[in-house]
Amino acid sequence: MDNTIDRLLESYGKSPVTAKIGRSPQPNKETVVKIIGLLQKLIFPGFFEQKKLSREFVRYYIGEILEEIKYNLEKQMKKAFLCAEENAAPEDVSDARVDAISRSFFEKLPIIRDYMETDVEAAFEGDPAAYSRDEVIYSYPGIYAIMVARIAHELYLLDVPLIPRIMTEHAHSVTGIDIHPGATIGKYFCIDHGTGIVIGETTIIGEHVKIYQGVTLGGLSTSGGQKLKGVRRHPTIEDNVTIYSGASILGGDTVIGEGSVIGGNAFVVTSVKPNTRVTIKNPELEYQPKN
Repeated sequence: MDNTIDRLLESYGKSPVTAKIGRSPQPNKETVVKIIGLLQKLIFPGFFEQKKLSREFVRYYIGEILEEIKYNLEKQMKKAFLCAEENAAPEDVSDARVDAISRSFFEKLPIIRDYMETDVEAAFEGDPAAYSRDEVIYSYPGIYAIMVARIAHELYLLDVPLIPRIMTEHAHSVTGIDIHPGATIGKYFCIDHGTGIVIGETTIIGEHVKIYQGVTLGGLSTSGGQKLKGVRRHPTIEDNVTIYSGASILGGDTVIGEGSVIGGNAFVVTSVKPNTRVTIKNPELEYQPKN
């Protein structure tokens, strides 16, 4: 055991990037996930409580949840800033700073709720297998992934480090849907099934867009690594576009025009004019007797 300990200590010294010894702790993932759950209760009130939500006391209920979110979010934001800003000391991340950020974020909650209402409507109207909007809210992984992405996006715009990505990667882990918090997504966004969807950081999605499982809205190449940071490298999807399963649309200069349909398994790296249907030719099937 002594030999193992000595070797681990030696490894920590050689690879300080993967060791946080003597430095401020990272944000706590469990607390960040708890914050998502509390926000979900504000976005969909009455759906995820263990008891009936009374109209008489709903104002106090909202205030109590906001207070809990504010306490936990500001605590985690302080940790995130200390981790992200080299040589920062606790006194460098003031209470006033995180208070201003949390208040700016809270101002966006009614807007997030408005957007989510349109997303629920798009999912319900677009899926004949949906029997109610309640079913969509309670059980559809696409709705959960979109909700988390919309929450994380607002924190991303406020330059909060780490936490937005922790949020979306949590949603990725439970839904199979990977939406970067930097992606800009319009109203009435519908994800059908969803498993295996990837939406990159600089993607712009318009309104009334529907995408199916296995779709990638990604970059043409990541070989440039960190040199590509801040460069527009993901596509633009204009309004009223449908993208079927397995399609890949790549590149920052690629624009899918309004009203277009991208067929399953299509590989698109150039712009598509509005009201265009893009499909691949069906492969030829060969039938042989089973031996």
